[in-house]
Amino acid sequence: MRSSGSGSGKSGGRGNYRGAGNSRDQKQGQGRPSKPRPEERRYDVGPGASKDGPKSGRGSAARGGAKGGPKQGQQRGGRTEPARSREYETRAEERNRDRYAGKKDIKLPKTFPGAEQEGERLQKVLARAGYGSRRACEELVEQARVEVNGEIVLEQGLRVDPEKDEIKVDGLTVATQSYQFFSLNKPAGVVSTMEDNEGRQCLGDYVTNRETRLFHVGRLDTETEGVILLTNHGELAHRLTHPKYGVKKVYLAHIVGPIPRDLGKRLKDGIQLEDGYAKADHFRVVEQTGKNYLVEVTLHEGRKHIVRRMLAEAGFPVDKLVRVAFGPITLGDQKSGWLRRLSNTEVGMLMAEVGL
Repeated sequence: MRSSGSGSGKSGGRGNYRGAGNSRDQKQGQGRPSKPRPEERRYDVGPGASKDGPKSGRGSAARGGAKGGPKQGQQRGGRTEPARSREYETRAEERNRDRYAGKKDIKLPKTFPGAEQEGERLQKVLARAGYGSRRACEELVEQARVEVNGEIVLEQGLRVDPEKDEIKVDGLTVATQSYQFFSLNKPAGVVSTMEDNEGRQCLGDYVTNRETRLFHVGRLDTETEGVILLTNHGELAHRLTHPKYGVKKVYLAHIVGPIPRDLGKRLKDGIQLEDGYAKADHFRVVEQTGKNYLVEVTLHEGRKHIVRRMLAEAGFPVDKLVRVAFGPITLGDQKSGWLRRLSNTEVGMLMAEVGL
């Protein structure tokens, strides 16, 4: 009886425990759902998830961490944007492609890199040509000192084409393109070429550090000193050396006298040389020290050794010859062997000399 009672007591104890547990579950079910155990959790995420059972696969793959899973939302500006599926993005891309498929020629704004610009602003062109800052160039326009294609500019912001339009400041043409103009005081013994195969000193030795290739305008004898121009403006160089334009050159020559009073008249009337007559445009005595004379000869011809040959034919060989002016460009106090860049005014005067 005891064994039976004890057994039933144990059994009753277990029964009471289960009953208590069930009563707790019932109470929880009435209030809030119980938290499932880990092995009973459902990972129903993404398309295709069903309420009846878990989706195949768990962990990071089921949460979208593996390749092919749904994308997570992105943080932008402190807020989370909803994730977009790949199908949505593909359809959006197709819609945009169809929208612009028939519009081949899309007109881009002028500020877009590579878009065609209708010229450049006038003050920018003048500033690049060396006429000062853009504000200073605007003041030139305000003072009515600038003209484009023969008309004075009265308003700011005019757009011009540096390749086609003729721009002048104070009546002098502006070199708007990337041209360079220099004056060299050539020393005696320097050959008037940019290169010399014999290794002699030449004009090219003075411009080796220039990015743009320059060439000389005309020539000077090897032993003759003075002004020689260097530029990369082909048309200007051609006109400056062509006899048609008659650009004058001024020379100072040292000769030994005494010289007759009619020497100047003889040179102006013409001296017979091997290749024809040569005439001087002007002649005068600059300085006399005993029998030593410093005379000035002006002429517009450019034949080889022409000044030396003319004076030698007249009976006065030249000891030293210096060219002190080429058109409006003068030697001034420029030292022997020095190269200087011509000013905008000087370039304009050169162009005016030959009708450019």
